[in-house]
Amino acid sequence: MSSRSGHHQEYQKHHHPQDHGRTPARRPVAQHAAPAAAVTGSAEGYTLVHAGKQVRFGPVVFWIAVGTVVLLGMWSAATATYFAFRDDVLTRLIARQAEMQYAYEDRISELRAKVDRTTSRQLLDQEQFDQKLDQIMKRQSALESRATALGAMPDVATTGSIKPQGRADAAPSSGTPKPSPISDTVIFVAPPDREARLESRAPLIAKAQPNQFAKAQGVDNVLVRLQTSLDQVERRQVAALSSVEDGIESRVRRMRGVISDLGLNMAQLEAATPRSGMGGPYVPVKLAPDAGAFERQLYRININRAQMQRLNQTLALVPYRKPVVGEVEFTSGFGVRSDPFLGRPAMHTGLDFRAAQGDPVRVTANGKVVSAGWAGGYGRMVEVDHGNGLSTRYGHLSEIGVKVGEYVKIGQVIGAVGSTGRSTGPHLHYETRIDGEAVDPQKFLRAGVRLSAG
Repeated sequence: MSSRSGHHQEYQKHHHPQDHGRTPARRPVAQHAAPAAAVTGSAEGYTLVHAGKQVRFGPVVFWIAVGTVVLLGMWSAATATYFAFRDDVLTRLIARQAEMQYAYEDRISELRAKVDRTTSRQLLDQEQFDQKLDQIMKRQSALESRATALGAMPDVATTGSIKPQGRADAAPSSGTPKPSPISDTVIFVAPPDREARLESRAPLIAKAQPNQFAKAQGVDNVLVRLQTSLDQVERRQVAALSSVEDGIESRVRRMRGVISDLGLNMAQLEAATPRSGMGGPYVPVKLAPDAGAFERQLYRININRAQMQRLNQTLALVPYRKPVVGEVEFTSGFGVRSDPFLGRPAMHTGLDFRAAQGDPVRVTANGKVVSAGWAGGYGRMVEVDHGNGLSTRYGHLSEIGVKVGEYVKIGQVIGAVGSTGRSTGPHLHYETRIDGEAVDPQKFLRAGVRLSAG
């Protein structure tokens, strides 16, 4: 009953009694198909009216619902956009990732190449250092060999000159001169600082202290310092060698000049030179094609020294030395003089040397004794044949210390000063003869002084 009354009331609301018999007015189809929904707001909340129904919402619930709908809409739009542009985004991300990877690999390659270059440079520097050090060691070894060669040379002097013993005899000295044998042997004096000038590489390298120096200045500076030290030693060696060469050449020139000035035949002198026992296979001297300046200069020195030794042996037969020691003082010269006994002009065939009774008389050249005894005005006299027509006589001797046929050497004592024969007092009568003819002995003595000079 209640249901029917309800329908009846609703029918009365919508249908007026006057509308009986009329055709109801046609409403728009759209209102029946999709009745409009309306939302009305008030202080108490929001009311949603739809199809005659009303739903009331509170403010909080309403805005929560609105926010949820908005968020869902935004999410849907973002999702749709993502799926719409996903391929482009992924492509860009992949490209970016690939670009970063390529950049990283390029950086790694660049660093690796840099490391390789650094390693190669270090290896190259090490190789160059080893090469330089090897060159220094080879140069050190060569200079040590040169120092050994120079040290074995007896004629390396401070000034490069050859100092014969005759210079000491010729120099003036105070007091009584000390007797010394007369010798044709050239005495070569080695300088006291030879070891300092011909020092080897080992002490120089030790003094350089490469470890400490390398820490402060670097390895290159150490090598430069070593090279400088080697250059200094090489210059000293070259200077010493040049001095030796100049000295030997000067000596050879003087010796040849003396022989020429004395009018002697070099070939005859060499033929008359006695030969001692020697021999061996002939091995010619050869100079290596790649020999340096030092080796060539040393070769020239050896050749000149051999010539000088041969000349020394030849000049050993030339009586250019003093027969007595001490300073030379003549009491009578060679040539015409007033005879000490008769007072008339007479030819003096020798030199009279002032000397004391009993002073030793020494032979002035190698030779063979051909006379030893009393010889008239000579008194006790010794005559020595030096070969090639050269001979010397020693007169007025108080004693004779050799026999006929005996071979004597330069500086050997053959007697003592006296006053036998035609003599007014103790002195030595000394003669030099060529092919039996007396010549002035001073000519030979001056040649000896010339050889001793320089």
